[in-house]
Amino acid sequence: MIKIYKKTGEELTLIQQPETDCWINIAPPFNMEQLEQLAKQLNVPFSYIVDCIDQYERSRYEKQDTSRLIVINTPILNEGFDLEDEATYITIPVGIILIPEMILTVCSVNNPMVEWFEKNVLKNIELEDRSHFVLKIFERNVFYFLHYLREINKRISQIEKELNYSSRNQELNKLLHLQKALIYFVNDLRANEMVLLKIQRTDFLLLEDNTDAKELMQDIIIDNSQALEMANVYSNILGNMMGAFASIISNNLGHVVNRLTAVTIALMVPTLIAGVYGMNVDLPFQHHPHAFTIVVIISVVVTIAFVVYFRKKRWL
Repeated sequence: MIKIYKKTGEELTLIQQPETDCWINIAPPFNMEQLEQLAKQLNVPFSYIVDCIDQYERSRYEKQDTSRLIVINTPILNEGFDLEDEATYITIPVGIILIPEMILTVCSVNNPMVEWFEKNVLKNIELEDRSHFVLKIFERNVFYFLHYLREINKRISQIEKELNYSSRNQELNKLLHLQKALIYFVNDLRANEMVLLKIQRTDFLLLEDNTDAKELMQDIIIDNSQALEMANVYSNILGNMMGAFASIISNNLGHVVNRLTAVTIALMVPTLIAGVYGMNVDLPFQHHPHAFTIVVIISVVVTIAFVVYFRKKRWL
């Protein structure tokens, strides 16, 4: 699906054909023939668009003739997007293609970062200033990394409370999925940071004469570094926590087994006595008028004695 936006006043409006200073967003579903025609029409390498659709494309940037490509990875909630990947959050590439008269964004899945630009008026951003628009994309991308890191921290706290009283592996599996997401975050934040630093060093966005844009770029790099540090800290904490809670679950399970064993032994005593008195042989009290009552009392007394003993040993 190809959407072409033009800024009119303070609003974004959809137009039918590419114009000067417009924004073209390419999102699923894809029609490869239409995309190839668009690439020829705009004189953009078709490989740029195809690379951005690849879910496993790495963060990078390159230039060919008058076209400049930037690929960064952005986080999304894995709501059935990748059924084979059990991570709670995953990262996907977002491609930004700059040509002399317009800007293109390409992504293999509808993601909140691009949707935010579609649904919100681009205040203080003119599509003519494509470098500023790209910086705002970088800034929003870091925002979503930080947002999902805070969500992960909340989920870890919730699961931690459940694990204190659990002997199941379900909560550990949830932590494992979060740890996998954090590994993705760490790797892609590091890759994004390298790309941002190279863009700044080579002045790929042509910011040399724009002091405000250069300061914004520096702020984005700092925020990205902070997000990377947060992801590393959460990943280390989560790894240590999983080891500790695996021991807690094993300990809880041991207590349950101890209690069940003690209860089984306590219940075995009256069963044993009843079995002995069920034999067809001479037995004590068999001719006594209160034989049944005596046997029941003996069973109860012996059972209570076992229970008291187990309590003293803290097995119950």
